[in-house]
Amino acid sequence: MTAFLGIETSLTGRRWIGPDPDSARLAEALSQRADLPPPLAHVLARRGVTPEEAQGFLAPALRDLMPDPRHLKDMDAAAARVVAALDRGERIAIFADYDVDGGSSAALLIDWLRSMGRPATLYIPDRIDEGYGPNEPAMAALARDHDLIICVDCGTLSHGPIATAQGADVIVLDHHLAGADLPACVAVVNPNRQDEDGSLGHLCAAGVVFLLLVELNRRLREAGRRGPDLISMLDLVALATVADVAPLIGLNRAFVRQGLKVMARRTRPGLVALGDVARLDRPPTSYHLGYVLGPRVNAGGRIGAADLGARLLATTDPTEAAQLAKRLDDLNTDRREIEGRVREAALVQAEARGTEAALAWAADDGWHPGVVGIVASRLKEAVNRPAVVIGFDGDAGKGSGRSVTGVDLGAAIQRLAAEGLIEKGGGHKMAAGLSLSRAQLEPAMARLTELMAKQGAGDRGPADLRLDGLLMPAACTVELIERLEEAGPFGASAPAPRFALPGLRIRHTRPVGQGHLKLTLSDGTMTLDAIWFDAAAKGAEAALQSHSGRPLHVAGRIEVNHWNGRQTVQLRLEDAAWAE
Repeated sequence: MTAFLGIETSLTGRRWIGPDPDSARLAEALSQRADLPPPLAHVLARRGVTPEEAQGFLAPALRDLMPDPRHLKDMDAAAARVVAALDRGERIAIFADYDVDGGSSAALLIDWLRSMGRPATLYIPDRIDEGYGPNEPAMAALARDHDLIICVDCGTLSHGPIATAQGADVIVLDHHLAGADLPACVAVVNPNRQDEDGSLGHLCAAGVVFLLLVELNRRLREAGRRGPDLISMLDLVALATVADVAPLIGLNRAFVRQGLKVMARRTRPGLVALGDVARLDRPPTSYHLGYVLGPRVNAGGRIGAADLGARLLATTDPTEAAQLAKRLDDLNTDRREIEGRVREAALVQAEARGTEAALAWAADDGWHPGVVGIVASRLKEAVNRPAVVIGFDGDAGKGSGRSVTGVDLGAAIQRLAAEGLIEKGGGHKMAAGLSLSRAQLEPAMARLTELMAKQGAGDRGPADLRLDGLLMPAACTVELIERLEEAGPFGASAPAPRFALPGLRIRHTRPVGQGHLKLTLSDGTMTLDAIWFDAAAKGAEAALQSHSGRPLHVAGRIEVNHWNGRQTVQLRLEDAAWAE
């Protein structure tokens, strides 16, 4: 395909790719037959939406997309056991992962059970002392004091720990990749079991928990009883879906759209307090879930008390919520500082090793296990390769990996474990965790590199920048941005609309913050404010500040900038190339 605007190599080294001919024809049909603005039509065309589907896509109804929860294996058994626990007044414990998905899943169950008059014990393992998922001492202790243990966002591979829960029944609600054998328990509800059809494999754990709650409410209705309002709980499902980087397609997209509406009502004390401490002064978007709220909820599990996030999401007390939100905000500040140091060292190490291989990896002593996943994500973005980052404490190493589209990292990590090259590991396509000894490091990374190469990860150059078409400054209005938002929410598997603005000239530049650059751009008639985050790190700041009046093609996303009660249009720059 011919490079868009002829840009083979931009200031960041990328090739620009515009709409292909088929997509352009579909966009024209959408614009004419569905009466849509051409920019919005191009966004829908990229997603393969036809004119007949446009209205339903722009206004998805959750009821039309909701599956029968009983489509998932073991759902009947799980729901029946929970109802029995309610009827018998049994003691219930929730064992959850320490990330946003685990915390949100736990809060959903706590919220539902509380509405039914049943308290639940929350248990979240310490990342450093206990590691991921159920462990034998914790499960045995919970079983002594509880009749039912529900494991959320974990447990699918926990055969041994679940077997130690003597005297208690166990239910697993998870979404991580499963092995051929499942743990012996009442139910393993997981759309990524090997005997599932995969149609709901894109759900995060909170989505799976929500389907259980739907089934529980259905059973209560059949018995002449009333369950709590589930729509009001979709704020938690939305937060988990975005923060866990689940693809925003199908049911997930509907969950997040409705969840954002619920969140805008500011009824959940924990999310209200978290938004306030983060100075969020507008209704949240998927961006805020992934980059403002999510990291703060995660901060407790990363470097503080593991249960802080789940407690915040589950509390009904505004005073407690404010205190927890403040602690998480402080921890998030500390996490950023720790992450920055590890990220710098990991990038240096990976570059010294060479970034042309199919896998980028780095490992060292003392790297905090709570930040290695974030650093792996940054490393992946820098080299457009799957990345693994591992921190060692003595002989024990704990690491996290992040993948790129089309490369299944979770399955490859599971294969390493099956081959005995690491102690344990698992996850899903885009993210995985692993534990290994120092002696296993080099052989394991060599084998993982080989597995990544077989999936084509080594064939990638710098990521192409895919664009939805052209815009001129005069077309960049608040009204257009609002129409484009109808195609959202945007995130994993649903990239935000990106447009090229051709032949502009720089009127003014101003460095801001740490390595960011503000610009004023003009086409001779209209001006447009723009900002390029991390322009210095991406090698663009110096080039743009020494522009000498040369015309410039720019690319990025248009967004509404809220400041002092005013709304203005701003271009979030992602790339640029000289026009001549």
